[in-house]
Amino acid sequence: MKTYSSKFLSAIVSSALTILALIIALLVYHYGQQLLVVIIPVILFFVATYFSILFIIRKYVIDRIKPIYNTIRDLPLSGKKMDEKVLDPNSLLLNVKTEVEEWAKTQLKEIERLKELEKYRKDFVGNVSHELKTPIFNIQGYVLTLLEGGLDDPKINKLYLKRTEKSIDRMVSIVEDLESITKLESGELKLNMTRFDIVKTVEEVIEMEHWQASESKISVQIINKPDRPVYVKADKKRMLEVITNLVVNGIKYGKKTGNVNISFHDLEDNIIVEIADDGIGIEKKDLPRIFERFYRVDKSRSREQGGTGLGLSIVKHIIEAHNQSINVRSVIDKGTTFNFTLEKAK
Repeated sequence: MKTYSSKFLSAIVSSALTILALIIALLVYHYGQQLLVVIIPVILFFVATYFSILFIIRKYVIDRIKPIYNTIRDLPLSGKKMDEKVLDPNSLLLNVKTEVEEWAKTQLKEIERLKELEKYRKDFVGNVSHELKTPIFNIQGYVLTLLEGGLDDPKINKLYLKRTEKSIDRMVSIVEDLESITKLESGELKLNMTRFDIVKTVEEVIEMEHWQASESKISVQIINKPDRPVYVKADKKRMLEVITNLVVNGIKYGKKTGNVNISFHDLEDNIIVEIADDGIGIEKKDLPRIFERFYRVDKSRSREQGGTGLGLSIVKHIIEAHNQSINVRSVIDKGTTFNFTLEKAK
């Protein structure tokens, strides 16, 4: 809908009234009055009506709109106020419609953002509850069995105590992983940036996970080992965590007698580390969500394999904290490949 300034509206109304007065005056003149006597009252009539109408509009319309407009403009949106603008009172009616529409659009976006955060919060609380429920119920069952007489049975007491310890360890792992993600997201966890050989670090992970790979008869190897050390600038402890998570992931979801291959690719200022398995793969529809907290592609198998469901989320946060990127590609029954970049040390 087209809008007009208060001056323009006042002029239109005054002109209409003046024309009416002029018609009346002409009729009076036609019946014998002098022209000057008619024109002066017409001009005075126009001026009087113009300022009267302008006063009424400002007093009873603009003066009531302006406080509402100022209130809208001062409302905080995501911690910020709308940009301050110097407005001409005479053009307020022209600007207020546009400003209010912009404010409404911003509010709708803010509402959508809050709805998404609320959904994320509910999902997160639900996932944490679900993950903690299993070990808690297990511990409860084992303790009740021991209290009801199992403590005196040498065949049961030691076995159930070990199972209780395992469930407690799982709960501790979940809490520690949640704490790590929270610190990474809030910036509380500061990275200890050092210069180290990424190839040697990968070899350390391969050595640490050798026993797990041997159990599944999976070969973990570097397929294009550089002739000399490749030094990067990163937090070594966190990068050990990243590489361990990805290698263990490849072992868990790889096929028996399969391979987890690690390779390096030079990008001048950066190095790409690629970890690929030839296991079950991930469906295309699941790929965008695998870095979400607690997201599991195959929930039943994932819990059988252990883990908290937070590993890949932690990996992504650590890589992004280094201002680097991580990507994944996968083909069902062919395998999955993760690759991430790191800055080379000068």
